[in-house]
Amino acid sequence: MNRTDFPYGGFDSCAVITGAAGGMGRVYAGLLAESGYSLIMVDISGERLEAAADEIRARIAGTDLPGKEKFRILTLAQDLSCMDAASKVGAAASEFGCPVEILINNAGLFFMKEIAAADRRQLSLILMVHNYTPLMLCREFVPGMKERGRGYVLNISSLAAWMPWPAVGMYADTKRFIKAFSRSLRLECRGTGVSVTTAYFGAVDTPLYPLKPSLRRLAVRLCVMIPPQKAAYKALKAMFRRRKGLMPGLLNHIFRPLIAILPDWIIGPVYSMVRKHVQGLDR
Repeated sequence: MNRTDFPYGGFDSCAVITGAAGGMGRVYAGLLAESGYSLIMVDISGERLEAAADEIRARIAGTDLPGKEKFRILTLAQDLSCMDAASKVGAAASEFGCPVEILINNAGLFFMKEIAAADRRQLSLILMVHNYTPLMLCREFVPGMKERGRGYVLNISSLAAWMPWPAVGMYADTKRFIKAFSRSLRLECRGTGVSVTTAYFGAVDTPLYPLKPSLRRLAVRLCVMIPPQKAAYKALKAMFRRRKGLMPGLLNHIFRPLIAILPDWIIGPVYSMVRKHVQGLDR
């Protein structure tokens, strides 16, 4: 991975990254800082967010990047499931006084539960974090990008957007909404200097998936999971090239057309067998 594949920002503009305290969000933040962008890092965990920001500050201080004295980080401990989350991020960015050139809607959550059995709070959280707040953040920052004639939006969907299956239905459906609204926004931004890229990851080796370390290592070796550093690098590379989307991993491209056409008479019995061995899916 080579950060020189990305245009150098000179620290005169900034990137807003949600879910920036860990996982891929932290990787995005580090790569963009090394590429000359100041940062607005947003996460629900203030303590982890500060630790991530301190690590990135130290990393940039130890480089010979031109203009690094202008590098700044704003950390925002914000619950993105709140109705006013996007407006609070927008207000903080305005006060920060650094033009937002990049928006990465990365924050996410995952659970396996039948829709009728899921806790109401779970359903509300996934809709707000995956759909409402990313939509409102685009509404918050894209107009300014258009005015300046330059900007990048990276929205994180998933291979699951083609998998409205039992127990992962809500996750899949929210990711499908991201897929759809990103396309609309991308077409609306044509000719403005603002691009919208959508990433359709399969499984990425992050804490989003609660697997044992041994299973994680096996999944990465089998190319079922992709390391977060590799996934984030590919996503940023596609974003800076203003591609409309990317789906890293040959297996994902092989499986996508197959999983999209699986009929109910196959999925239903398979799920019935799975439900017998996985506790808590339907209660």
